[in-house]
Amino acid sequence: MADGDRSPLVRLLRDVWEIRLYRYVALLVTAALVTGLFFAVRTLVREDRSCAPGVARPAGVDECVGVATDAYDFGHPQLRDVVRAIDEENDRLEAGGYVTVALMLPYTATTPSTLSDIQHEVQGAYLAQYQANHSSNGQSPAIRLVLANPGATSGHWETMVDQLERMTKGPERLRAVAGVGQSTDNNKKAVAELTRRGIPVVGASITADDLANGQKGKDPFPGLARVSPTNTDEARALAAFAEVDAGRALLVYDKPGDPYTRTLQQSFAALIKGSPYEPQPFTPPADRTQEGTTANTFRQITHLMCDTSPETDTILFAGRHTQLRQFINALGTRGCQERRFTVLTGDEGSYLTGDKKLDRTALTHRLSVRYTALAHGDAWTLDKARTGGSAADVKVLTDLLARAGSAPVGPIGTVDLADGQLIVAYDAMTLAVHGIREATPDGASVPALADVGLQWPQVKGSLRVSGASGWICLDVHGNPYNKAVPIVELHADGGSRFVRIAWPEGKAPAKECLPPS
Repeated sequence: MADGDRSPLVRLLRDVWEIRLYRYVALLVTAALVTGLFFAVRTLVREDRSCAPGVARPAGVDECVGVATDAYDFGHPQLRDVVRAIDEENDRLEAGGYVTVALMLPYTATTPSTLSDIQHEVQGAYLAQYQANHSSNGQSPAIRLVLANPGATSGHWETMVDQLERMTKGPERLRAVAGVGQSTDNNKKAVAELTRRGIPVVGASITADDLANGQKGKDPFPGLARVSPTNTDEARALAAFAEVDAGRALLVYDKPGDPYTRTLQQSFAALIKGSPYEPQPFTPPADRTQEGTTANTFRQITHLMCDTSPETDTILFAGRHTQLRQFINALGTRGCQERRFTVLTGDEGSYLTGDKKLDRTALTHRLSVRYTALAHGDAWTLDKARTGGSAADVKVLTDLLARAGSAPVGPIGTVDLADGQLIVAYDAMTLAVHGIREATPDGASVPALADVGLQWPQVKGSLRVSGASGWICLDVHGNPYNKAVPIVELHADGGSRFVRIAWPEGKAPAKECLPPS
């Protein structure tokens, strides 16, 4: 039937349906365009969480964690020179001829004292890498260095550990992790998981007794070696040096503590067993780099100190450096200024050498603060010990430092040996290289991952590592035997002063440096 023959009603219905169809099509097209635009915009504005190759910000977190594989300074200008030096050294290596060592530290920390430590440890590790690659008479494999960040408080250690394990199986050929940082609960978990997965770890500045093997005959961290003595050994060395009298000593300690402070407290408590005074606790924030309210607690403790008998003159302090600084400041305003006190503490005291919040006038008020350092630049030039270390061993490092101001070694930024961190990181990296190369079979270029940690029990006697901090002679559990402990005193005019080397065994080791059974 022709259009002209259709009734007006039919034509009307056709027009209505055509209008509706056009409208539906238009709506569908519009909806498709809007949806496409939405997804396109979302893709464009989606935040890029990467920071650098190997490093990213986890969801909901602002800090960059992971393993940096190029010249990334984690936003800290003081690290820029040394990370560039590492990157240049890594670029010199030939593919297939190197293995990788990761330096684990909290690179996203923000407190000045911690950043200073990190800078010095990175410098020390790099210098050991350079020494291994250029002054080892062609020994192989060459060493590549990368920076592993578990976060400011090591809260992202699991992400880091997963990444490091993948690197053991990839072209990076990761064969050890060095450094670790402080003896904290998170770092203890990280070391436990790394060693559980068969990755050797060399601790630079960890000292907690429960972050070590051999306690009660057990080895919970298979493949862990350390270059620093345990808190117990530090306390024994300090007691031998200071001749601590329990009847004249008082203990001030962190409650509930962390691995470092708890084991230091236990070691100090054993030294002054029978003291007439109840130990005095303080409770800092969970993040012990924060100020909290402990300054008020310390003000009260100084009152109690003044209430002790006049013979009491020694305070054993088991705490972190922020709280140590608060305690010293409080002692500067104590009521009994006429009485002399000596504060003895662990290696956290080294952080105070550059702490601008420390009231150094307190040290002019009949107050001495002495601590056990992990290393000190003056130890082997001023002390006349004949074994346990030597000035010649230190000179290997200082000669390298003298060349580090410019290419090809440097520049690596401002260096400082006073806090000992550069020295112990250099020694930890040197020990890692020693284990890697001893584990490499003749004719092979790369050792098996499992074989590296098996080398630690043989590091003694003529196979010891002659570190800049002293001889590193490991027992069968990977702990340094009778390691040199420099005693250092804070100075009122700034910095610190080396006093003497002390020994956990009361005297320097024999020239053979063989741990007893």
